[in-house]
Amino acid sequence: MRSALLLVAAALACGCVDPRASRVRGAAGLFENVPTYPAPERPRCSSHNGARKKSCDEAQYLGEIYVRRLATTDTVCLEGGFGDPAAAACLARASVVDTAPNRVLLEVREAQPNSRWFKKEQNQFWFEEGALVDLYLADHGY
Repeated sequence: MRSALLLVAAALACGCVDPRASRVRGAAGLFENVPTYPAPERPRCSSHNGARKKSCDEAQYLGEIYVRRLATTDTVCLEGGFGDPAAAACLARASVVDTAPNRVLLEVREAQPNSRWFKKEQNQFWFEEGALVDLYLADHGY
Protein backbone atom coordinates (compact mmCIF):
# COMPACT_ATOMS: atom_id res chain seq x y z
CA MET A 1 0.00 0.00 0.00
CA ARG A 2 2.79 2.37 0.94
CA SER A 3 4.66 1.70 -2.31
CA ALA A 4 1.49 2.39 -4.30
CA LEU A 5 1.12 5.78 -2.60
CA LEU A 6 4.75 6.59 -3.35
CA LEU A 7 4.19 5.66 -6.99
CA VAL A 8 1.15 7.94 -7.21
CA ALA A 9 3.05 10.79 -5.53
CA ALA A 10 5.95 10.34 -7.94
CA ALA A 11 3.64 10.38 -10.96
CA LEU A 12 2.01 13.58 -9.76
CA ALA A 13 5.34 15.20 -9.02
CA CYS A 14 6.83 14.49 -12.44
CA GLY A 15 3.76 15.76 -14.27
CA CYS A 16 2.89 12.38 -15.75
CA VAL A 17 -0.73 12.75 -14.75
CA ASP A 18 -2.83 15.08 -16.87
CA PRO A 19 -5.44 16.86 -14.70
CA ARG A 20 -7.68 17.56 -17.71
CA ALA A 21 -10.59 15.29 -18.53
CA SER A 22 -9.45 11.99 -19.96
CA ARG A 23 -10.33 11.52 -23.63
CA VAL A 24 -9.20 7.92 -23.79
CA ARG A 25 -11.61 5.24 -22.65
CA GLY A 26 -8.72 2.96 -21.75
CA ALA A 27 -7.52 5.54 -19.24
CA ALA A 28 -10.42 4.74 -16.96
CA GLY A 29 -9.37 4.16 -13.44
CA LEU A 30 -7.82 6.10 -10.61
CA PHE A 31 -7.22 9.33 -12.55
CA GLU A 32 -10.24 9.49 -14.84
CA ASN A 33 -12.25 12.65 -14.30
CA VAL A 34 -14.85 12.45 -17.07
CA PRO A 35 -18.24 12.89 -15.36
CA THR A 36 -20.75 10.04 -15.57
CA TYR A 37 -24.50 10.50 -15.68
CA PRO A 38 -25.98 7.42 -14.00
CA ALA A 39 -29.29 5.80 -14.81
CA PRO A 40 -32.13 6.80 -12.48
CA GLU A 41 -32.76 4.43 -9.62
CA ARG A 42 -36.46 4.24 -10.44
CA PRO A 43 -37.58 3.84 -14.08
CA ARG A 44 -39.65 6.74 -15.36
CA CYS A 45 -42.48 4.48 -16.60
CA SER A 46 -43.09 3.01 -13.14
CA SER A 47 -44.90 6.21 -12.11
CA HIS A 48 -47.61 5.77 -14.79
CA ASN A 49 -50.75 3.61 -14.80
CA GLY A 50 -53.01 2.02 -17.38
CA ALA A 51 -52.77 3.10 -21.01
CA ARG A 52 -50.21 5.78 -20.17
CA LYS A 53 -47.92 3.11 -18.68
CA LYS A 54 -48.35 0.90 -21.74
CA SER A 55 -47.42 3.73 -24.12
CA CYS A 56 -44.51 4.69 -21.85
CA ASP A 57 -43.26 1.08 -21.87
CA GLU A 58 -43.41 1.08 -25.68
CA ALA A 59 -41.51 4.37 -25.82
CA GLN A 60 -38.95 2.96 -23.38
CA TYR A 61 -38.45 -0.03 -25.66
CA LEU A 62 -37.89 2.28 -28.65
CA GLY A 63 -35.50 4.41 -26.57
CA GLU A 64 -33.49 1.35 -25.56
CA ILE A 65 -33.15 0.32 -29.20
CA TYR A 66 -32.09 3.84 -30.20
CA VAL A 67 -29.46 4.07 -27.44
CA ARG A 68 -28.04 0.60 -28.08
CA ARG A 69 -27.62 1.36 -31.79
CA LEU A 70 -25.60 4.53 -31.20
CA ALA A 71 -22.14 4.28 -32.70
CA THR A 72 -19.09 6.50 -32.85
CA THR A 73 -19.47 9.51 -35.13
CA ASP A 74 -23.27 9.54 -34.68
CA THR A 75 -24.67 12.98 -33.88
CA VAL A 76 -27.46 13.25 -31.32
CA CYS A 77 -29.66 16.01 -30.03
CA LEU A 78 -28.80 16.14 -26.34
CA GLU A 79 -31.50 18.66 -25.41
CA GLY A 80 -34.78 19.37 -27.13
CA GLY A 81 -35.44 16.13 -28.96
CA PHE A 82 -33.16 13.25 -27.96
CA GLY A 83 -33.88 10.39 -30.33
CA ASP A 84 -35.02 12.69 -33.13
CA PRO A 85 -32.83 14.06 -35.92
CA ALA A 86 -30.85 17.08 -34.70
CA ALA A 87 -33.05 19.78 -36.27
CA ALA A 88 -33.46 23.51 -35.59
CA ALA A 89 -35.39 22.87 -32.36
CA CYS A 90 -32.38 21.06 -30.89
CA LEU A 91 -30.77 23.17 -28.17
CA ALA A 92 -27.61 21.07 -27.84
CA ARG A 93 -25.90 18.68 -30.23
CA ALA A 94 -23.38 16.05 -29.23
CA SER A 95 -21.29 13.43 -30.99
CA VAL A 96 -20.82 9.87 -29.88
CA VAL A 97 -17.10 9.60 -29.18
CA ASP A 98 -16.99 6.10 -27.72
CA THR A 99 -19.15 3.29 -26.43
CA ALA A 100 -18.62 0.72 -23.72
CA PRO A 101 -20.88 -1.89 -22.11
CA ASN A 102 -23.87 0.02 -20.69
CA ARG A 103 -22.22 3.42 -21.37
CA VAL A 104 -21.93 5.99 -24.14
CA LEU A 105 -19.33 8.77 -24.23
CA LEU A 106 -20.79 11.97 -25.69
CA GLU A 107 -18.97 15.19 -26.52
CA VAL A 108 -21.05 18.36 -26.56
CA ARG A 109 -20.28 19.97 -29.91
CA GLU A 110 -22.76 22.83 -30.18
CA ALA A 111 -25.18 24.39 -27.70
CA GLN A 112 -27.46 27.39 -27.90
CA PRO A 113 -27.19 30.07 -25.18
CA ASN A 114 -30.50 29.00 -23.60
CA SER A 115 -29.32 25.39 -23.25
CA ARG A 116 -28.11 23.92 -19.97
CA TRP A 117 -25.16 22.54 -21.97
CA PHE A 118 -24.04 25.97 -23.26
CA LYS A 119 -21.00 26.34 -21.00
CA LYS A 120 -20.05 22.70 -21.52
CA GLU A 121 -19.18 22.73 -25.23
CA GLN A 122 -16.22 20.52 -26.18
CA ASN A 123 -16.55 18.58 -22.91
CA GLN A 124 -17.15 14.87 -22.74
CA PHE A 125 -19.57 12.98 -20.52
CA TRP A 126 -20.25 9.29 -19.97
CA PHE A 127 -23.93 8.41 -19.91
CA GLU A 128 -25.21 5.08 -18.68
CA GLU A 129 -27.68 3.63 -21.18
CA GLY A 130 -30.49 4.00 -18.66
CA ALA A 131 -29.76 7.73 -18.32
CA LEU A 132 -30.06 8.19 -22.08
CA VAL A 133 -33.27 6.15 -22.19
CA ASP A 134 -34.64 8.36 -19.40
CA LEU A 135 -33.66 11.42 -21.46
CA TYR A 136 -35.45 9.90 -24.46
CA LEU A 137 -38.62 9.40 -22.40
CA ALA A 138 -38.46 12.92 -20.94
CA ASP A 139 -38.05 14.48 -24.39
CA HIS A 140 -41.03 12.45 -25.64
CA GLY A 141 -43.40 13.64 -22.94
CA TYR A 142 -43.16 10.95 -20.24
